[in-house]
Amino acid sequence: MSLEGRVLKVGDHVDTDRIIPARYLTTTDPTRLAAHCLEGIEHGFPASIQPGDVLVAGENFGCGSSREHAPLAIKGAGIACVVARSYARIFYRNALNVGLPILICPPAADAARPDDRWRIDLASGRIENIRTGDRYDAEPVPAFMLELIRAGGLIPVMRERLARGVYVGLRGSDIAGGRGMTDDAENRARRR
Repeated sequence: MSLEGRVLKVGDHVDTDRIIPARYLTTTDPTRLAAHCLEGIEHGFPASIQPGDVLVAGENFGCGSSREHAPLAIKGAGIACVVARSYARIFYRNALNVGLPILICPPAADAARPDDRWRIDLASGRIENIRTGDRYDAEPVPAFMLELIRAGGLIPVMRERLARGVYVGLRGSDIAGGRGMTDDAENRARRR
């Protein structure tokens, strides 16, 4: 899975309230959230976002509260991928749960300049700066996470699997390998 986009760069420790301010948490509609995405960074920032942009961040991106609204807002704004030096653990998981591609690559994050154009291959983790020709290797996105991204998140994957009668747990190894749920989880699924 490959993508290409213009770089938008933000700094370190961008918390979820700067990604999507709390006053907009009355909705989970990605389109409505997108109108305010990253407005906590700079006035007018949401208007600068173009579909397909790559958001590049420093350390600890997505720290703060555990709101899923933050990756929903980023995805809804049309940002194709986030590359950072590091992520807050809950943001990392929430991003994958909503199908937002994210990579960890400190050298690429450090070298990025606003308005660079990057080509990214998620499966291999390769990042290429089209302007400079520089290449960076992030950790590749595992197959089960690529499945989440392609499908648009965890919920669409689970709906599709349940429709096919494939009952799987929520651990990555289960999604990748198709192993079953625990007895309690399986019984709850059958009762629905």
